[in-house]
Amino acid sequence: MDLGPEGIQAATATQPPPDGTNYSGVWLSRYEFFSSSRGETFEAEHYVVLLQHGTRLTGQSLPGASSNPDSPLTLDLTIDRSVVTGSWVEQTAADGYYQGARYHGAIQMLVEPTGRRMAGKWVGFGKDFDVNTGPWELRLIDTSTSKAALQEYSRPPQ
Repeated sequence: MDLGPEGIQAATATQPPPDGTNYSGVWLSRYEFFSSSRGETFEAEHYVVLLQHGTRLTGQSLPGASSNPDSPLTLDLTIDRSVVTGSWVEQTAADGYYQGARYHGAIQMLVEPTGRRMAGKWVGFGKDFDVNTGPWELRLIDTSTSKAALQEYSRPPQ
């Protein structure tokens, strides 16, 4: 059977990581960003649920689980051994400081040997036609993705 290049990519994308690690669960996402209009660095936190499909990780913040209320975050990641690469999108709160602005960019992190922490950098655009970057980490909080676990973390991080 000849899958062609696209078929081979699709087949390998569904294969589990070579070490068999599963990164599905509830993670605490924490990143820092500089606000040029306020002249300060801020930190944002979200509880996100990551679901693993082969080498792909998809993430979404849980309802009400952001340090910036009503600012949902989504992640679309690929894992290659200990390197996680992908994209992020955050829709800021309509009534918040950024008035519903939608920010997005790229992210790359390294997974610690324990598999319980990923740390790296994000990159994204700013409102003054500049490109910003900062640290980003994910810490595993709960390996369960059950309804009860998701409800438990549907609250702002403390």
